[in-house]
Amino acid sequence: MRLQLLRAKLRAKKAIKPVIGSLVGGLAIGMLRLTRHFDPIKTANFFGGLTRRFGPLLPEQRIGRANLAAAFPDKSPAEIETILAGVWENLGRVAAEFAHLDHVWDYDPDHPERGRVEITPRTLELFEQLRLDGKPALIFASHLGNWELPAVAAVAHGLDTAVLFRRPNIASVDRIIQELRAVKMGTLVAAGSSAPFKLAQALQDGKHVAMLVDQHFSNGVDVTFFGRKAKANPMLARLLRQIECPIHGVRLVRLPDNRFRAELSEEIPPARDANGRIDIQGTMQAVTSVIEGWVREHPEQWLWLHRRWR
Repeated sequence: MRLQLLRAKLRAKKAIKPVIGSLVGGLAIGMLRLTRHFDPIKTANFFGGLTRRFGPLLPEQRIGRANLAAAFPDKSPAEIETILAGVWENLGRVAAEFAHLDHVWDYDPDHPERGRVEITPRTLELFEQLRLDGKPALIFASHLGNWELPAVAAVAHGLDTAVLFRRPNIASVDRIIQELRAVKMGTLVAAGSSAPFKLAQALQDGKHVAMLVDQHFSNGVDVTFFGRKAKANPMLARLLRQIECPIHGVRLVRLPDNRFRAELSEEIPPARDANGRIDIQGTMQAVTSVIEGWVREHPEQWLWLHRRWR
């Protein structure tokens, strides 16, 4: 009898899952399309305040709290909660800004003072070097600040890019997100079995391949992140082993008054084994260490809400 009830529950769960997916997908599409009709800054303020207030009620709050307590054992519970509030606010702002990807990036090299984005002179120098040197490059980013905007910035200023992305599980949400991303984000390559081949070809064609590298990857290589072992996706280092080229990190940090600062890192030297080949694990550790440094500077802007350590 118990086995029959269990099977009935599983069948019911399987049957209702597409319905829930359709409802969630419809809601997400409606919200994204509706958001585009409102002022980007006011919308970001609204969504940031909304998620700051209601995000802590979600189960991810416990994950974020545990992650922060382990990463920053010297911080008090009150400091941890303050950081978490900022994490939720940043997530809400990213969601609102996503609907306005074609408007949020407004940097004008001739009149930088007029926009919401500031760029350091060294970053401008590095960007021009990448744009004009005729070489491919690997560019990594993390879920810090607004992680969608660097791809928009690259295309806006003439950098030929191929960007790895992960498709949402809900097909209808995937379609609307692809529509928004397709505006000004270069060549988009969906994660999957064919992605490494497509990205390797992009590098051979002289493109600049970009990807987020700071989430758990079950079959990844071991790295140390905030003193704890974690799994990192080795794709970036494996691509580098096939086609050697410069590696740079990019981040778009959130500033007060709805402003941003875009930064490119200096070239990251890859690790090599005794025979001079690219060391996969060592290179991913070098990349992870750069990201850890970024997160330590702005912990309230990183996505602590996922299980990075398992």
